[in-house]
Amino acid sequence: MLLQYARNNEPFDDPSISAESNWCAELKWDGIRLIVSNMDELNLYTKNTNATAKYPELHNPPIPKGTVLDGEMVVLDDQGRADFEATNAGFRSSKHRQPVVFMAFDILYHRGVDVTGMPLEHRKQLLEETLTETEHYRIVRPIQGNATDFFKIVCQHGLEGIVLKKKNSRYETDLRSMKSIRSWSWQKVINYQRTEVYITGYSKKDHSWLLGYPDGERIRPIGAMELGITPSARQSMWPVFQAYKSGESKDHVYVQPVVRCKVKYRDWYKSGAMRLPVFEEFLDVK
Repeated sequence: MLLQYARNNEPFDDPSISAESNWCAELKWDGIRLIVSNMDELNLYTKNTNATAKYPELHNPPIPKGTVLDGEMVVLDDQGRADFEATNAGFRSSKHRQPVVFMAFDILYHRGVDVTGMPLEHRKQLLEETLTETEHYRIVRPIQGNATDFFKIVCQHGLEGIVLKKKNSRYETDLRSMKSIRSWSWQKVINYQRTEVYITGYSKKDHSWLLGYPDGERIRPIGAMELGITPSARQSMWPVFQAYKSGESKDHVYVQPVVRCKVKYRDWYKSGAMRLPVFEEFLDVK
């Protein structure tokens, strides 16, 4: 079951997330989605791969046979926060891999029985009864309190965001393809950061723009942006790309940094690249 973005990327204020509400809120862990299937044998499924052999620390899970869990696989830093860059690096190359923790937030099979049709709050109870927490297996629990206040705390600590879930929601899948589908019963609110950057070129292969960030007297390359760029924004930039072209390579055309724009983004990679920038608006021409 996949998440929808909450409208305007805002947590719900009314009703508040309380015992009487139809919604609950929990921390969104910044890692790689993982299904832990302990049916006849253990299998660890990411979106596109069977990663069982890659993560021996998740072998011998503290759950009985006939159990399937959904959750997020993360590497934790020394403050207990999810380190997405370390998680992703370990997934791509075992050479750089650090031990992971599986953060379980749902149960799909219990004692060999499909429980996806049960309400979420009942599945949460089954999860508590089924999973014994260890160093590498933990449970994601809903918070008690107001979602807006919770999101503010999440932002203050630089965490990824929160997830709002209907307490009576079923775990939804496409019965024809048996794949998870996006549902408004689960909505994510992301802790975006915002800044101003320069547009420094574009890709010949896709629709992305190259970005640069002011660093003293130079404009430092920070990667490419594809998200949020509308057809009208592309049309507006085309004359600039033609008039201020400064060079090209096999894959890119470079332009002078004359146009600034505002972007929102998740965070920064250690390499200095911006993670998942999203175009918001043009600012001015230099």
